[in-house]
Amino acid sequence: MSLFVLGDTHLSFGVPAKPMDIFSGWENYQTLLEENWRRTVMPEDTVVLAGDISWGMDLKEARADFAFLHALPGQKIILKGNHDYWWNSMKKMTDFFAENGFDTLHILHNNCYAYGEYGICGTRGWVNMPGETQDAKVMAREQQRLHVSLSAAQAQGLTPIVFLHYPPVFWDSRNELMLSELYAFGVKDCYYGHLHGKSHARAAKGWENGICYHLISGDYLQFLPEKVL
Repeated sequence: MSLFVLGDTHLSFGVPAKPMDIFSGWENYQTLLEENWRRTVMPEDTVVLAGDISWGMDLKEARADFAFLHALPGQKIILKGNHDYWWNSMKKMTDFFAENGFDTLHILHNNCYAYGEYGICGTRGWVNMPGETQDAKVMAREQQRLHVSLSAAQAQGLTPIVFLHYPPVFWDSRNELMLSELYAFGVKDCYYGHLHGKSHARAAKGWENGICYHLISGDYLQFLPEKVL
């Protein structure tokens, strides 16, 4: 039994007008993702999908992408990305999954999931990248969501592993609100996506101030889920 992670699948089975394979590094990516996943992930494994899951604008438009993920081996834990416009209330999402028989899909939102002695924690995060507009209210809300998730792991005596969509550190920019939560709860490993193409070169990777950062964007990993545990 293993734990994997992958970010930014950007699936578009339900909205073919949104193909990513027009970009370098994304050629035939949905087929490559399926082949890599089936070769790597076993039915007893779990995969965290760190945001930007589907281009669907609502749950119905994203159904084909959820069906694709559901059919792949393993359990999947999904958190929100900035392009997940289908995202809705926890109840609506879990009800939709239940109605469609997607029992391998689970939402990470103001909660955590136990994985042995570890707690799978996380949230979308918010922007701290040059040129992107920050919203203080959204930033504070995302900090609170991460706090709630980490507190849930702490209450169960679990060692937290954090999964975000946005990078908490990028080049010379730092999201101090998100970092304060990582430090407060003694997080040692933080996985994040969102960055593509040339941005990979400026991504935080490896150890900094007691935290090991891992970039897991789909194109960076060449659509091969990365083993966490």
